[in-house]
Amino acid sequence: MHKADQHMDFDLELAKSNSNDNPVYYVQYAHARIGSVLRQLAESGRDLDSTTASYDLLTESHEQTLITLLARFPEMITSAAGKREPHLITYYLRDLATALHSYYNAHQFLVDDATLCKTRIDLIVAVKTVLANGLELLGVSAPERM
Repeated sequence: MHKADQHMDFDLELAKSNSNDNPVYYVQYAHARIGSVLRQLAESGRDLDSTTASYDLLTESHEQTLITLLARFPEMITSAAGKREPHLITYYLRDLATALHSYYNAHQFLVDDATLCKTRIDLIVAVKTVLANGLELLGVSAPERM
């Protein structure tokens, strides 16, 4: 969470807590939340494989925020590596998790409209992939359930 040259006070209780105050838990929970949506989709028996996504349907502000954040991932990784500042990955993942949680709380993913459903599922799968890749870079697990 901090630059390498900053003083660090390690809070063991925070590190062990399963709350939104713990940045690791918060990001892992976003990843697991998406896993839960995908399990719900599978349990519903809906087959979206033959449905074509229509990304122009992603017009909600939450969706646009997620798209913008996803597009920044490669640049952020390059910057963090070039500057040797891994905390940038942590900040980015926290921002992406915050955007995902806001989206999750504001919109339904498993809607009746198959095209919109497929499009939203594709978006959150992209978020899940980026969260997993970012956590892996930090040496942190990306659980499917919490």
